[in-house]
Amino acid sequence: MQVMMNLVLFVQLLSALVMIGLVLVQHGKGADMGASFGSGASGSLFGATGSANFLSRTTAVCATVFFVCTLALAYMSNQRTSAPAADAAQTVLDRAAPGIEAASAPVLPTAVPSALPAASVASK
Repeated sequence: MQVMMNLVLFVQLLSALVMIGLVLVQHGKGADMGASFGSGASGSLFGATGSANFLSRTTAVCATVFFVCTLALAYMSNQRTSAPAADAAQTVLDRAAPGIEAASAPVLPTAVPSALPAASVASK
């Protein structure tokens, strides 16, 4: 089970990094306006309109993989922490760690000293 969680976590981190890279490479909505005035952005690797479709679809796939991995990790962590039926009646406080005793209240003295030492007062 631990190997599966590590694998899903690796895929989630990889998809997050790829998605960050894809978002940073994409042009904004106003970038095509500048290309029409000759800023040179239209000469891209995928053509004038091909890059937007390819990058946006790839980003959507990475986002889907990221959310599926997130749901899978949440499901697996919930399954791992569920208590067995025998220990279901106990609470966390009932299952103290071995070697640790319950802290008791401090013991206060019951007898009050009958005579307090007299303070010497210097009189002038």
